[in-house]
This record gives sequence, structure tokens and C-alpha cells, in this order.
Amino acid sequence: MLEILYRDEHLIAVNKPAGMLVHRSWLDRHETVFVMQTLRDQIGQHVFTVHRLDKPTSGVLLLALSSDVARMLSQQLEQHQMDKVYHAVVRGFVPQDGTVDYALVEEQDKIADKFSEGEKPAQPAVSHYRVLAQQEMPVAIGRYETARYSLVELKPETGRKHQLRRHMSHLRHPIIGDTAHGDLKQNRGMAQHFDCPGLMLHASHLRLDHPVTGEPLSITAPWDTRWQQLIQRFGWQGCVGELERVEFAQESGQDSQ
Repeated sequence: MLEILYRDEHLIAVNKPAGMLVHRSWLDRHETVFVMQTLRDQIGQHVFTVHRLDKPTSGVLLLALSSDVARMLSQQLEQHQMDKVYHAVVRGFVPQDGTVDYALVEEQDKIADKFSEGEKPAQPAVSHYRVLAQQEMPVAIGRYETARYSLVELKPETGRKHQLRRHMSHLRHPIIGDTAHGDLKQNRGMAQHFDCPGLMLHASHLRLDHPVTGEPLSITAPWDTRWQQLIQRFGWQGCVGELERVEFAQESGQDSQ
């Protein structure tokens, strides 16, 4: 069962688990569980994709309940009328808040883009980041006797493939668990010492105007168990405001909608 964060007659939002594909893909032919099919069976009606989250990324995933609403939401997305907020755990102490304005060349899949016409020109890509907390842990990973981590809030202005992962890697503070652009020693260290495998990137908030009613809509996805345990171990409780309030409401049995 998927956790439903918001639902009305026009759209639905779920908290996508890390490691789950949004829809069937021949690039992952061995996968048998997908968000679209699972949600369709769960609510008894077809759903339409609006945007995607990578397989290892958790958090808010918005879907439409009709093709017309899907088209309206896609237009909002293309016109940058949706605000997305992510949280990530990255390597090292990020020194200050800032903006990454660094154009990205489209990443191509070796199989899917086998016959594409060479490398495309770099496209503008902008991401904002804010440092929420930092921690130094007494474990030796790589050539250092201690391991340093930062909890950051990320807000992408553009939507390039793997944009946040590539921008944080560009800053030399890769997201923990990123196998394509990250630090493999740190990834293994996080799994070994803190029992926290996988990509530490969570789509926390999505804000938009409802495509039918025009009313402001804000959707928040709580942390999964893996995130909660790491935040508690690193002493980062209370560092992320709204998400903490959502967690408290759930633990208290209150309605978090």
C-alpha cells in the first residue's frame, strides 16, 4: 500500500518509497512493482503521470486522475509554476547557503539513447541550497579519521535529469548514496557504520495552484524510517520545521492533511 498524501476528484499525491520505479521500464526488466500499477490497484482507477522521481529518490509524487488534468499539470511544470523542495544528506560541511548556476549536458542512457545523434549542447540549470545542520562522526571513512555530513534543503529552478545530484557533486559535496555522481567510499561507510544504505535524497514538499480550482496546494511527504533513524542518530531533530510537525502529527494519531 502506498501512503496517500493528498487526494480529490482530480489528482492524487503519494509518498513514493525509495527503490520503487514510477512505471514499468524495459531498462529495469527485472522489476515487478511500480507506483502506477500499485496505485491503480489501490484506488481502483487509472492514474496519469505528471512528473517523475528517480528510482532511488523518495517523497512527493503527484499524479492526475484524468488525461485533461495531467495536461494542465504538465503545463504548470513546464512553465515552472510548481515549487519543489528536497532534502539531502551530503558529504562534508557545506560552508554556506548558495545557488548553483551550472549548465548540464543531457545524460544519455547507454541502451535507450544508443542511436541518438551525439552529445547535445548544455542546458541552463539552476539549484538553490540551504544548510540546515551539520555533524562530524567519529568513524574513519577513506583517508580521514572522522566523517562529516551536512543536511541541506534543495530547491531546483529547472528540471534537468539528475540535476540536484549533479549540482551537489559539482560543489564537491555529493549526495550520500549517489552511485553515479557520488563518493563510493562514503556511500559504503554510511551503510556500514549507520545502517543507512541508498540515496539520501527526499522530495519533501510540492507547492502549486490546483489546476481546476486555482486554490494554493501544499503537499508534504514525511521521512521514511531510514531517514528518521539517521536524523535521530545525528541529532538533527527539529532542523526541518514542517516535516518535523508532520512526523509529530502522525505519531500522535492526528490528521496531517
